[in-house]
Amino acid sequence: MKFCSECGSQVTRFIPAGDNRLRDVCQICETVHYQNPKMVVGCLPEWEDKVLLYRRAIEPQYGKWTLPAGFMENGETTLQGALRETVEEAGARVEILHLFTLYNLPHINQVYLMFRARLLDLDFAPGEESLEVALFSEAEIPWSEIAFLTIEKTLRQYFEDKRKGEFGFHIGDVERRSQ
Repeated sequence: MKFCSECGSQVTRFIPAGDNRLRDVCQICETVHYQNPKMVVGCLPEWEDKVLLYRRAIEPQYGKWTLPAGFMENGETTLQGALRETVEEAGARVEILHLFTLYNLPHINQVYLMFRARLLDLDFAPGEESLEVALFSEAEIPWSEIAFLTIEKTLRQYFEDKRKGEFGFHIGDVERRSQ
């Protein structure tokens, strides 16, 4: 950041009094500009023994499969964001059942919140950011074509819980995917 979004003056990076981290601070109006992690919210839509995935029509990971998820917008709740992303990317209507996974990605300053959800019907279709949408059983999932490690971990945890007959809440940290 070079300029203050409040007054347009130049900012300087230093540790403000009473803080313990480098921050961008306006030299004129003294506004502290905090940089915080971005929240990614989404759904794991299920129908009988299958889950709904969509193939991305945008970068990053163009052409790879993922669950409907994206950045929260200002003024919306995590549930509203997850529902919105599911409609935008997969054209699917769902009922959210519960928070299923929370993954921290400190290396890219993101937190993923994925909700387990039940498809309300089979009326789904690709949105502007998707090439196709399909239901997959565990055996049918194109595992080598999953876009993001957080999504792969969420899917694997889902099928593990399904085999146990009990769905829990899972939290963890995700490091960079090895290339």
